[in-house]
Amino acid sequence: MKVGFIGLGNVGGKLAGSLLKKKFDLTVRDLDQNLTKEFTNLGAKIASSPKELAEKVDLIITCLPSPKICAEVMEGKDGILNGLSENKIWLEMSTTDEAEVKRIGEKVIARKAIPMDGPVSGGCHRAATGNIAIFVGGERKIFEKILPILTVMGRKVLHTGDLGSASILKVITNYLASVHLVALGEAWTVAKKSNLDLTKTFKGIMASSGNSFVHETESQVILNGSYNINFTMDLVLKDTGLFDDLAKKLKAPLEISPLVVDIFKDGQKKYGSKAWSSMIVKRMEDINKIDFRANGFPEELIDNESEEIGYEI
Repeated sequence: MKVGFIGLGNVGGKLAGSLLKKKFDLTVRDLDQNLTKEFTNLGAKIASSPKELAEKVDLIITCLPSPKICAEVMEGKDGILNGLSENKIWLEMSTTDEAEVKRIGEKVIARKAIPMDGPVSGGCHRAATGNIAIFVGGERKIFEKILPILTVMGRKVLHTGDLGSASILKVITNYLASVHLVALGEAWTVAKKSNLDLTKTFKGIMASSGNSFVHETESQVILNGSYNINFTMDLVLKDTGLFDDLAKKLKAPLEISPLVVDIFKDGQKKYGSKAWSSMIVKRMEDINKIDFRANGFPEELIDNESEEIGYEI
């Protein structure tokens, strides 16, 4: 199966890189020519437009920063929709709105092609090793058809149900990660002001009922002081906004979600849209005039787990 990949950013570039490592016939597209040149040097083909890419491949993957950008790539004059034909598959791996993926999905179906959503979860460091998790919504038989490709890009692959279900689950998990991150800022504040050894505190939390994936990963770069999680404030606000908007659409009053959105808006205002998202804990450092530094923690996360072929969960 010929694969096309549009969006070679922090996550997309790593997912596409995993396909190249396994010698897939890959065509790529990105506005950053430096990125596409890197992929050309590694053996990928380049498409001059999303339309051309869609015409040349069987599976078109998009991994883009926002629903708006994805809509432009799909619906533009030289967009993917105009390059689709019968039985081609569109897999949306961006974090997006369920209603939006369904809206564009209807246009894909009108071209006799097949829409799927397949957002990922687990961080850039796991995307680099092919150990990230992938949620996939859409027809079961198509999921099974592309599973060999999914298991190269990710380790744990879950078929979530109908088109759009994966996108809902993704914004739920990203919302939870954001809540955990905000809570960590307060937890580290109390630990620091109690004069606890922060290295031992890190280990203690990891061994306790208070542990989370966010603590195991983001606490490390917080304690290092780099905050480098390869994910920015504006992306968190996009994701938490999607979750909050979905709750409003469902007429489900929430308490924590609006507060978390406000906290990240304040963090964005203080540190900038492109500040690392884990810098949200710096609000607590600044308010309390402390820092959360400890020796022995990495500047950037590296996935030390061995790379293995993925599987359906």
